[in-house]
Amino acid sequence: MTETSAIKSLRDFIASESAGGIVLMVAAAAALVVANSGFFGAYSGLLDTPVSFAAGSLVSIDKPLLLWINDGLMALFFFLIGLEVKREILTGQLRSWQQASLPVFAAIGGMAVPALVFVAINAGEPANIRGCAIPAATDIAFALGLLALLGSRVPVALKALLLAIAIIDDIGAIAIIALFYTENMNLMALALALVPALAMLALNKLGVARSIPYFIFGAILWVLVLKSGVHATLAGVLTALFVPIAAGDERPLERLEHALHPWVAFLVLPIFAFANAGVSFAGAGAEALFAPLSLGIAAGLVLGKQLGIFGSCWLAVRFGIASLPPQVGWRHVYGLSCLAGIGFTMSLFIGGLAFVDPAQIDAVKMGVLTGSIISALVGLTVLAGASRTPAPDSASRGEEGVTVPIR
Repeated sequence: MTETSAIKSLRDFIASESAGGIVLMVAAAAALVVANSGFFGAYSGLLDTPVSFAAGSLVSIDKPLLLWINDGLMALFFFLIGLEVKREILTGQLRSWQQASLPVFAAIGGMAVPALVFVAINAGEPANIRGCAIPAATDIAFALGLLALLGSRVPVALKALLLAIAIIDDIGAIAIIALFYTENMNLMALALALVPALAMLALNKLGVARSIPYFIFGAILWVLVLKSGVHATLAGVLTALFVPIAAGDERPLERLEHALHPWVAFLVLPIFAFANAGVSFAGAGAEALFAPLSLGIAAGLVLGKQLGIFGSCWLAVRFGIASLPPQVGWRHVYGLSCLAGIGFTMSLFIGGLAFVDPAQIDAVKMGVLTGSIISALVGLTVLAGASRTPAPDSASRGEEGVTVPIR
């Protein structure tokens, strides 16, 4: 891929994600309105509707509609994440340490510090500790959607940095789901899952560019992973890793990525948001927000993300390990750190894996919504006051004039 086409692909991706973020906001707002209206009963009843699928005596899946959305439809979202991760590592922002160093440090800090903030607030509530990964996530669609509202005030390099941080963040979230939210494994189903995985590996080695065979074996893999007890959405990530970057003159991975973006951005994620953001505030006072679970999530998203991302970036630049991108100053980085506290999609998803108690799930929703809204408002305010091009030395100096050496 030439430099020009790479930049064009990045701009197209950002435009798609930005517009999708706005649709996502509308879907989340609609869920909140419905959940706090006379339609709440119908809303809950719809999500609890049992949906069954059977293929003779071989396969039988019986789940409420909400779980079909979270386990099935979201597998497409994770499939797209897998495609993006593979592309970025092999040909994009993460293909070299020089390019990846700053977002790697930022993402690690942006996952670790929010989790530590959550644990500190919930230290006396052992039943809540399973939720420590909830504030570690960043919602790329929401964040880029808000960045789009600022237009040319935000340099493209800052959007690319946010994109790279979010992709590394997603890798961390996938690892967390695989390691900590998998229980009661069926080893036979897991062993059988190797069959479609090996079939897709063979397709990759043979240079098969058509998408249909990967989708067929990916669907079989999804069923077996679901039956194994491992979270089924991980099948989407695994399937994506087998799709070849190039096959002859064709580029299957990029073709699939571009084809899926509109469906994920304008259908999958809005449906997920509408199904999961509906929390009723009836009878909920200030004490509900200041309960350890919801407060830990909100504080992790607001304070943890700012400290983790901005602090990691400053330390990496201060010690000469990384450098800021062109036209990006420290105010831009701080605004980005705030916007990264929008944890909506992945935070709600992890919350649904961590807890089954409806009261805890409602607390998760309240914490995620509160933390995300505060992060969005603070981030927009900071970036609205930032110039598009920083002062000549701003990439090598702190805001207060402290010299920061950069290689």
